[in-house]
Amino acid sequence: MMLLAVAVLAFASTILAQQPIAFRNADTDSYLNRIHAGDIVDIRVVGNLDYDWRGGLTPEGFLDGFEKVPKQIYARCRTEDEIAKEISQELAAILRNPQTEVRILDRSNRTPAILSGAIASPTRFQLKRPAHLNELVAAAGGITDRASGDIMISRSEGLSCIGSSSSAGRPVTNYTIRIADLIAGREDANPIIVSGDLVVISEASPVFLVGAVGTQGRIDHRPELTVSRAVDSAGGLTKNAVPNKVSIFRRENGSTLMLSVDLTRIRSNQSEDIVLRPYDIVDVPFKGKPPRKLPPVFETESVYGDGRAKLPLKLID
Repeated sequence: MMLLAVAVLAFASTILAQQPIAFRNADTDSYLNRIHAGDIVDIRVVGNLDYDWRGGLTPEGFLDGFEKVPKQIYARCRTEDEIAKEISQELAAILRNPQTEVRILDRSNRTPAILSGAIASPTRFQLKRPAHLNELVAAAGGITDRASGDIMISRSEGLSCIGSSSSAGRPVTNYTIRIADLIAGREDANPIIVSGDLVVISEASPVFLVGAVGTQGRIDHRPELTVSRAVDSAGGLTKNAVPNKVSIFRRENGSTLMLSVDLTRIRSNQSEDIVLRPYDIVDVPFKGKPPRKLPPVFETESVYGDGRAKLPLKLID
């Protein structure tokens, strides 16, 4: 399988420091220093050991089990100084001039960014510094030739701490980037990827060829892909093929249609060359064998659902 890794690596060093336009937010430069879900927070009140505390966050974003002050302290996507100031204000009712110190003790459990789809090695990334899309693509081995041309990025603002820092839900923003723009070095096509981002290199939908063709199996669907072109892409007909009894199995409205095709008439311009649709199955029968009446079953490869948790994890430090 041919990869585009060389092209990606070639331009990676030249545009790595660019700041993407579409993803620019007021707090982009400081999001890593805000408290994320999964962080361990250490709180110390100078001269008052009884008020020291260490722990994580609740699913809602509050300090989990911090009961040194009457109110719950919301911490997700806030800075250490912001939380220290609020705790000092609450403690002022019972302590004289309390001095509170807050620091993020452990960032290793932050939600990883995931890169999957038409990529050589689908990977989870633990991000400890800003990393651009092109750097992660290169680290995952490059884009494969199954890519359809688009990259889709889904970002939950509550996980990344870019955008909204309120406790009211986690809005998700979706972005689409053209691979051609990324390779061309366009500034807005090379965003910073942050914790919790889901990056999917869209794969071209498949078309399957079976029977008396040079290479059976999957080819990628492209616009205006016809049955004759698909057969040629699969190595052409074998010498024991029956070209006038080709079948196309097509899913439509929950049922399977079978279209009969005469490749001989198509080659001689006596019949229309049918344009294939994604997931069509083209069956070229062998001489001496009856045509297939039911379509074969193909398993498609994907990394979704629980499979994402099993992807290899790389540290970007």
